[in-house]
Amino acid sequence: MTNQIGRQAEASRGAIASRYAEVRALSLALAAPLSDADATAQSMADASPVKWHLAHLTWFFETFVLRDHLPGYRLFDARWPFLFNSYYEAEGARHARPQRGLLTRPSLDEVIAYRVWVDDAMMSALPQLAESCGALIELGLHHEQQHQELLLTDLKHLLSLNPLGPAVWPAARTSQPAMDVPPPLRWRKGPSGLIEIGDRGEGFFFDNERPCHQVFLNPYALADRPVTNGEWLSFMQDKGYETASLWLSDGWAWVKAEHVGSPLYWRRAGEGWEHFSLTGWRSVDLRAPVTHISFYEADAYATWAGARVPTEPEWEAAAHGLDPLGGVQLDEAGPVAPRCEPEGGSSMFGNVWEWTGSAYRPYPGFRTAPGAVGEYNGKFMSGQFVLKGGSCATPRGHLRASYRNFFYPHQRWQFTGLRLAKDL
Repeated sequence: MTNQIGRQAEASRGAIASRYAEVRALSLALAAPLSDADATAQSMADASPVKWHLAHLTWFFETFVLRDHLPGYRLFDARWPFLFNSYYEAEGARHARPQRGLLTRPSLDEVIAYRVWVDDAMMSALPQLAESCGALIELGLHHEQQHQELLLTDLKHLLSLNPLGPAVWPAARTSQPAMDVPPPLRWRKGPSGLIEIGDRGEGFFFDNERPCHQVFLNPYALADRPVTNGEWLSFMQDKGYETASLWLSDGWAWVKAEHVGSPLYWRRAGEGWEHFSLTGWRSVDLRAPVTHISFYEADAYATWAGARVPTEPEWEAAAHGLDPLGGVQLDEAGPVAPRCEPEGGSSMFGNVWEWTGSAYRPYPGFRTAPGAVGEYNGKFMSGQFVLKGGSCATPRGHLRASYRNFFYPHQRWQFTGLRLAKDL
């Protein structure tokens, strides 16, 4: 029995070492095509430079794992925690978020050297660290996966502002024929009555996914797929962006102030439309899910369509038990056309983050974790809306029905879309 327990512990340590190496390698693979200038620039306050993402993720492991759990560990550079702390007040003063693009130094090469330093220390000490703080390491890996998606969306926003329209990766081949008419939308009845939502103890979870609790749902139905670009174009042609009665008051004020008339990254191309992607400018695919829309736009479209935005419990109840596939993949050459644009299909996972009409608030019985890591989610539970499902840029292994993403209602640089709901 003792030998069996020892073998199980060794296998567990081997698994976490393999997972650590895999997740950390993907971040570098995503940044591999970029120049130092590409990785340094910052396009807006909501976004961060690629170089900053790579360093911040390393700071997380250096600070919360190595510094706090490995006696004798020496910081790579004692000045860098000030640069790469994100929002942890317990860790002291930090560089202002809107000014991250001013960090021309350290260079991208120096940041990569920082990652090597920390990775070497982590891998060398992983057997003992897995024993003392395995859950914290797992949190760090899921944190890195979150930032891998942010890295892609922030990079897309940056490059969209370049008049050259540069591509990071070549356009992926597709076997799907072009379609002028979106596939028909069908309605599927969702679970109703007294149901459970929240993490049910089936694997890793963030603190905001718990406690699992019961809610009551009246009969409802969800669309069998997200709203498509073709359907959104019909909304635009019907003057959806010019009809105040479709919009929430805050949404209408946002439309007027920002002169919004289409999803983010769309522009006119002759008599049609094209949009910017990480593969450059491409014609809008009418069958693909519409993306880069705000909650305000999602709500206005739902009103125009005679439907509504689903609630978080409705979405999660309908998705529970489904296979959460999709996201960034790897092969020997690095990311495989990193699914940097959504594709047509009915999956509830891995195409676009789907807006819900639920405010991002704590579940009944939620408690903030002690220490600095307690700042991870809880303090952001104000003024934002929940999104579900994961996007084309979400890494594999990071999608589940209970996952709670959250953004402010005007934000749309993420891969955000909409699945309609209606009452029965």
